[in-house]
Amino acid sequence: MQSILGIETSCDETGVAIYHPDQGLLAELVYTQADHAAYGGVVPELASRDHIRKLPGMVRQALDQAGLAPSELAGVAYTAGPGLAGALLVGASVAVGLATAARIPAIAVHHMEGHLLSPMLEAQSPDFPFIALLVSGGHTMLVEVTGIGQYRLLGETLDDAAGEAFDKTARLLGLGYPGGPEVARLADQGQVGRFDFPRPMTNRPGLDFSFSGLKTHTRQLIRQCQAEQDESHYPDIAAGFEQAVVDTLVIKCSRALKERRLKRLVIAGGVSANRKLRQALDTALPGQVYYPRPSLCTDNGAMIAHAGWHRLREGLHDGQIAVRPRWPLDELRPPA
Repeated sequence: MQSILGIETSCDETGVAIYHPDQGLLAELVYTQADHAAYGGVVPELASRDHIRKLPGMVRQALDQAGLAPSELAGVAYTAGPGLAGALLVGASVAVGLATAARIPAIAVHHMEGHLLSPMLEAQSPDFPFIALLVSGGHTMLVEVTGIGQYRLLGETLDDAAGEAFDKTARLLGLGYPGGPEVARLADQGQVGRFDFPRPMTNRPGLDFSFSGLKTHTRQLIRQCQAEQDESHYPDIAAGFEQAVVDTLVIKCSRALKERRLKRLVIAGGVSANRKLRQALDTALPGQVYYPRPSLCTDNGAMIAHAGWHRLREGLHDGQIAVRPRWPLDELRPPA
């Protein structure tokens, strides 16, 4: 099969990549929007405008890097959801327009399926079946995966996602956006155990998550420091918060593997780049955990191109512009 072009515009990263099943990634470009930092979060209208401004040039650059004309592609994959409606429409319009002009298929891809399959881009890739932990700014979920399109949701967050909790904690600590890397850097200067933090929903059965209580506990500690006009404990608070999130995720992953009697765990999404989370999972589950490289943890076109290749191989494609800002992963169906 020929190469697949992938386009990712679900939120504030513009990603374009070209994937070949035998040669791997022939081109990979990611543009991360910086304007949102001033607002402490993503502004949808600004995100859409930036995608419009950057995407056409990035598609041309990726094709030039790969030495391909659009007609030489097997198809164009794009993120159809979930995500910001306006941002999704930019990517979908460019993808379907390009595919129509080149008379090749357009493939609508679920954003989380892209993340879920991204460790398969690595040399050490997992075989089916496995448990996937998808953990990012918008999602925290455990999924049982038995094949392409064969996804069973085991548990998800009941409130804030783990990445969202990192972002909100960073804001409370006066750190930048996105919050995950900023909190992790501050935590490296702190001491775990200086303050007690809860491990939410780990002392009861089930695989759902909740991070709002942990966020509230963290906010109370920060306000206490502010009332005392003493920010010297901020690194200790960051360290304790980060460790509480890590411990919670490890406990739930281990429980899911045991309950489903599986041996392999895939972890993907922005928070999967967290160094302490990877170390803790490798310690708890030696030889059982598969990750994408750090550059593929955040939103990117490579994972969309790769997932699009799997879908095109199974004959799953459509020439219509179709986006779904809300799109549960377990609504995907396996190939007929």
